[in-house]
Order: sequence, then structure tokens, then C-alpha cells
Amino acid sequence: MPFAVANDGVRIHYEITGLTKRAPVLLVQGLGAEKNSWNLQRAALALRHRTIAFDNRGAGKSDKPDGTYNLEQMAEDAIAVLDAAGIESAHIVGLSMGGAISQIIALKHPNRVRSLTLVATACRNHEWREELLQSWAATAATDGMGAVGKEAARWMIGPRSFRRLLPALGWMGPLQLFNPAGAFVSQIKAILATEGYELTSELENIACPTMVVVGNQDILTPRGDAEEIASRIPTAELVIISGGAHGLHIEHATTFNRVLLDFLKRAERVFVPHGAAAVNV
Repeated sequence: MPFAVANDGVRIHYEITGLTKRAPVLLVQGLGAEKNSWNLQRAALALRHRTIAFDNRGAGKSDKPDGTYNLEQMAEDAIAVLDAAGIESAHIVGLSMGGAISQIIALKHPNRVRSLTLVATACRNHEWREELLQSWAATAATDGMGAVGKEAARWMIGPRSFRRLLPALGWMGPLQLFNPAGAFVSQIKAILATEGYELTSELENIACPTMVVVGNQDILTPRGDAEEIASRIPTAELVIISGGAHGLHIEHATTFNRVLLDFLKRAERVFVPHGAAAVNV
């Protein structure tokens, strides 16, 4: 079972699937979730890419240290995973909190990013979302992860798909209910701590091919959040998946996977390795 070691000694579990000699894709998960939430994407990518899925600190098989985390620290965890896997650069795909982490990766380590896919995410905190996350943290601390999982699930999956997909939520996500409540609360605090570090003012510096994906039924990170990101990144294209909610990578996996594979194919065509000269053709 492979682990990367972060700067502060925290062990980050990761797993590699797919074809070794194909372009690598790093999958960055969201709040409370672990790598199995990417299983439908890992299967779809396996014949075209080398995929690296990992558990954020505080989730899955990674260490769950006490105390407060922050998103910049978690972005460095992702870089540690790439280092441990011997990968110089990868296409970065981030979901929800993982999308915020991925934005930081692209800003702090642009030479490690072949392309950026930001899914169901935002670049700033809104007061109503901060209050919601604080309520989830309070529920987790007092009533446990089972209680917060039931509450959060309705924010993740659209009403038409809720009953159909509810049995899958326990093993694929979007919240890993077996994680300790303290680690979940620490991840929430990492999101809330970005209040003093808004990504909006720096997004114009992202130069890699970027795709921003949102479902038109996402009520946790609505379309307006995606439009804001796409308007601030010069290279961004915006994709709206009809009927998709916050967990669109599960709920509408077929459509999302098709969109993702098409984007990665186009992005790889224009990828120039760090230090290499661009050639006009």
C-alpha cells in the first residue's frame, strides 16, 4: 500500500491505475471523501491514462492528525503524492474542496500541471455556505458522521437520483462515513480558513488549459461559482451538465467521463513539457 510523506510527516495514501506510459491524471477529492469516490472515473480513464487517486489528510487510509488543516497544506500533500509516484507533471482534476486545492496547485506549482479540471467548486467562501459547513461540523462533533451524512447527501445528489444512488453513497462517497468526526471537522476548518486567502485575485495567472464543470442542479456550489472561476481564468472553458448536482461525477458519470476524456485529449495535444521549447505547427 503506497504512501507519500508530507512536509510535516503526515502519510498520504495513494493508488495508481491505468497505463504507465500514458499521460498521468491526478484526482483530488472533496470534503470528507476518499479515493473510491473516483472509481467510475478511474475505470473510464484506465485505457488512456495513468491515474493517481489519493486520500486527503483526514480521510480514507491517509493519516488523520489532530488539529486544524489548511488548503495550501493539502495542496502540498498532492505534490508529495506526485513526487512519491515519480511524476513530474499531471493533468489535475479536482472536485469541490479538491477543486479549491487544485486551484492552489496550479497557482503555486504551475510547472506540475498539464491541465486543470475544476468540478463543482468555487474560488471564494460565501456567508451562507460558511454557515452550512459550520452546521455540518457541529452535527459531526455532537451526533457523529452518520447524522451529518444524511444531512449532506441531499446537497450532493439531485432529487431525481437521490433514492437510486443513496445505497452507493456509503462506499463511493461523497462523504466517507467511516472517517472520524474530528478529521472531518478539521477539513471543514481548512475550507473556512480560506476566508483570508481568496483565490479570485490570482486566478488570472493560471495559463494551462482549464475546464470548469458544474451541474445545473448544484445547490452547494451553484452555477454562479463556476461562472466566476471561468471568467477569471483566461484559458478556461465552462461546461454545464444538465440535471447534474454536486455529485455529478457519480450521478452523471457517463456524461462527465465523456466530457473529461475529450478535454484531456485536447489538453495533451498542446502540452509542452517544462523547459522544452514550443514548436509552431
